[in-house]
Amino acid sequence: MERIKKVTKDIPVIDREITKKTQEKLDNLTKPLGSLGRLEELAKQICGITGKVSPSLENKVIFTFAADHGVTDEGVSAYPKEVTAQMVYNFLRGGAGINVLARHVGAKVIVVDIGVAEDLKPDPRLIIRKIGYGTKNMAKRAAMIREEAVKAIETGIEIFNQELKNGIDIIGIGEMGIGNTTAASAIAASFTGKPVEEVAGRGTGLDDSGLKNKIEVIKKSLFVNKPDSTDPIDVLSKVGGFEIAGLTGIILAAAVNKVPIVIDGFISGAAALVAFKIEPRVKEYMIAAHKSQEGGHKIILEHIGLRPLLDLDLRLGEGTGGALGIGLADAAIKILTQMATFKSAGVSEKKE
Repeated sequence: MERIKKVTKDIPVIDREITKKTQEKLDNLTKPLGSLGRLEELAKQICGITGKVSPSLENKVIFTFAADHGVTDEGVSAYPKEVTAQMVYNFLRGGAGINVLARHVGAKVIVVDIGVAEDLKPDPRLIIRKIGYGTKNMAKRAAMIREEAVKAIETGIEIFNQELKNGIDIIGIGEMGIGNTTAASAIAASFTGKPVEEVAGRGTGLDDSGLKNKIEVIKKSLFVNKPDSTDPIDVLSKVGGFEIAGLTGIILAAAVNKVPIVIDGFISGAAALVAFKIEPRVKEYMIAAHKSQEGGHKIILEHIGLRPLLDLDLRLGEGTGGALGIGLADAAIKILTQMATFKSAGVSEKKE
């Protein structure tokens, strides 16, 4: 826990002088003032985060953390938990949605087994840092003990710092874990105070009876564990997941190193919410890629105060929305750094 406290203490405030200079630069480009809308806002945010007026987003990295959830024993998912391990192998073969979209935007995908319920075959493309073989069934007891939650966050910090040696200009976060929308819903309900019915969705495609059961399981989990919303680690340990905790660590480490963080969907949003509750300053480093089809995601984003870039009815996870968000961030910076100014292009400016 001391390591987490040290990291959060060192998170800097973004550079307001740089954002001011970036705005001046944007206003001198060959376009009407503010005509590129959110792209201009995005460019300004990234410059403030990095402390550079002309940053480069050459090194794009997406961290995809995988873990299982004991609550799947309660029938909260349309898919069996074995799919988590099977999809990790799919990631490694390059055949998943995240692989396709990461290649499209030129991002490297780092796959981490932080709690898959079986031993995966060693692979140089896979980081194995298991905290446990899936969480416990949170409908009956805490998903993990507090020490495991802390260790998972610290593992995320360590993995980010290791990859930082290879160069990181911007990151996306994603996950894989059957049952993790149940955990994300419980986290969202704990922190926002919203009814479970509003934050819980169909996940991988539950029918009406499946959704009803899922809602009851989440309510039972909250009743059994009574997570303390004033203590982020308590909430995370009681109703969270290893992958959510690991991504929380990634977010905190990225912020302290002045790296923009592109948040994917509902589960990544839950990690962002935990990180925000640990240290509210991380909000300035976050970019919400999209609004998921899962209703709880919108509630999380509104609670943090993040405005999504896209609304495409996505609900795949893995970091897919994050990849698309990284593509937009790259476009925003290229507009800033490659577009001509009125003076350089010999274009007359707006009449006073």
